[in-house]
Amino acid sequence: MEERFETFTVLIAKISRSIRKIKNNEMAEYGLRSVHVSCLYYLYTAPSLTAAELCERCEEDKATISRALEYLENEGFAVCGSKTAKRYKSPINLTEKGKEAGKKIADKISYVLNEVCTGLSEEERREFYRCLRVISDSLEKCVDGL
Repeated sequence: MEERFETFTVLIAKISRSIRKIKNNEMAEYGLRSVHVSCLYYLYTAPSLTAAELCERCEEDKATISRALEYLENEGFAVCGSKTAKRYKSPINLTEKGKEAGKKIADKISYVLNEVCTGLSEEERREFYRCLRVISDSLEKCVDGL
């Protein structure tokens, strides 16, 4: 049991660290951090999301997304679509600079996903993601039950 726990936690931590490093290394030239990368990716792939929708997709809290969007706006990557409606529910759009960064992020994500799935059949990949979903959902239930 102890070995299973150590293997699980160490592997999950290593995967998480690797993802963070990829995000941070790729975006250093833009002065962006991990949460900015996630926001830009989702805004690039599904243009004109609201801050509320980004919270859901990025799995981040309202304050984190609010700070990230403020930074992205101040640095010229994004603009808020409405100045009159509540900011949290207003559409956020990418500028040309944001689209350029979003494309670079999307291309890098495609490359990484292709690389990490090398050696897995399509069926194995689908089963792997199914297992990750089950584990994630189960962990959420455990956390909620604490």
